[in-house]
Amino acid sequence: MRVGFAGLGAMGAPMARNLARAGRLAAVWNRTVSVAQDLAGELGVAATATPAELAGQVDVICLCVSADADVLAVVNALLPGLNSGKVVVDHSTVAADTAREAAERVRGRGADFLDVPVSGGVEGAKNGNLAMMAGGDAEALERVRPVLEAMAARIVLMGEVGAGQATKAVNQIMCAGINQAVTEALAFGAAQGLDMDKVIQVVGGGAAGNWFLDKRGPTMTRGTFAPGFKLALHHKDLKICLEMAASLGIPLPLSVQTLNDYAELMDRNHGDEDISALYRLKRPAP
Repeated sequence: MRVGFAGLGAMGAPMARNLARAGRLAAVWNRTVSVAQDLAGELGVAATATPAELAGQVDVICLCVSADADVLAVVNALLPGLNSGKVVVDHSTVAADTAREAAERVRGRGADFLDVPVSGGVEGAKNGNLAMMAGGDAEALERVRPVLEAMAARIVLMGEVGAGQATKAVNQIMCAGINQAVTEALAFGAAQGLDMDKVIQVVGGGAAGNWFLDKRGPTMTRGTFAPGFKLALHHKDLKICLEMAASLGIPLPLSVQTLNDYAELMDRNHGDEDISALYRLKRPAP
């Protein structure tokens, strides 16, 4: 099964590398041509001029871009190369309605569409141990499962198209709350003059232990915020979550607070930093 990858950013490029290591990747495309050409040269695969050309050369097209409009634009550009038997797998984080709209367009060409957003950050993408939440046809998912297993440690079918994105929204809401709790607690510890490495070590072994504390605690308390998940992207995702919640009549106060905090940090030019840069607003003044 030949695979093409469209969208070679912070997540897409390492995901494509894992597909190449598994012997699955045949071609890549990226809006910035030089990015695709460089990765294609590194991996020994083709760099196509257009998404349609990419779709025409492969059986499965994986897609990972930043915004709803980008997903629909790339899907539209794929359409001339799609036909029956091909599968488009979208790993982007977008609204569930966007996934359903993209699926309708793809199915109009006789191909299948799965919304399969991912969780695990850049580390998970590099290590090939992402969590994938899928929406779409069960048979289509089973056809591409060997492809996805090159990039993920956990793949769960959540329901029809859109269910993957709905589940990713749950994930992003949780991430907002965890970020608030961890940054606030560590700032509290730092204000008391505690050894923060020891705090993270001991607290991480108890009931408050979590991935974010383990992976981001040591870096944030040293004042470094290299992006594993860019703050501006989580801000975008939380806007989607809040729109979905409003339609359901569900209040999300922690997400609202996080959205506002992120907006303040983006105004200070920290949008390209990791979401743990929220610590900037919590830590004691020097």
